[in-house]
Amino acid sequence: MSGEAVLIPDDRAFSSFRSECCTMEGWNLTYNKNGITVWIQILEEEKSLHKIKCQMVCKDVPAETMYDVLHDIEYRRKWDANVIETFDIGKLTVNADVGYYSWKCPKPLKNRDVITLRSWLPMGNDYIIMNYSVKHAKYPPKKDMVRAVSIQTGYLIQSNGPTSCTLTYLAQVDPRGSLPKWVVNKSSQFLAPKAMKKINKACVKYPDWKRKHNPGYKPWLYPEQNRLANIPLSELSIQHADSLENIDESGLSEAKEERGEGSDEEGAN
Repeated sequence: MSGEAVLIPDDRAFSSFRSECCTMEGWNLTYNKNGITVWIQILEEEKSLHKIKCQMVCKDVPAETMYDVLHDIEYRRKWDANVIETFDIGKLTVNADVGYYSWKCPKPLKNRDVITLRSWLPMGNDYIIMNYSVKHAKYPPKKDMVRAVSIQTGYLIQSNGPTSCTLTYLAQVDPRGSLPKWVVNKSSQFLAPKAMKKINKACVKYPDWKRKHNPGYKPWLYPEQNRLANIPLSELSIQHADSLENIDESGLSEAKEERGEGSDEEGAN
């Protein structure tokens, strides 16, 4: 999505994302424990620009449930302690929309937010949800937030049978600002695995929660239920990182009392 025009991903884009999730070439293993594996690609050392890939085998979660949990914005507000605010802005097609997501970062970093074009596609027994950053005139950067840029972020959910799946999270994010090295290290060694475990727990609890909260409402499966207003592509433009204010946080030291809390710089809504 490096051009100027905002495009809705086609089948080739989904296939390309799936291939990158499945390849190991060029990735450096940084974490492998308890069914969760993390790899990193450092793209620009001086800017802490990197890709992260995190994979988890869920032995007690069907692929369909994982797909529902990653879509369900109401449930997200319940289980994701790092979310500050999240909402849908409007729809583009039956499988693409635009949304806003803000999240807490480890202190003393500033919190981040992002506006993304999100698209999704069932592929046989597997599913893909992916996004990239766009600009919308009604939602400019906020003074108390750093506007991050999702170059490409998403999930691949692969079915391992009726009660099991493998989740792969792949993110190339420019969090803006020259981040200190400890942020990259902490995200790959601690925060990403912790986030995956939270998703797994959320999936286990989801069926009971959903039975009590509008159980038939799943607009990601049933487009006719989607009540969002249509957004013309002409209202959107590509969010380039270099057009945003640069925040230099490279000199900040980790707040020790926050260790074990907060989120990393990877935002995937």
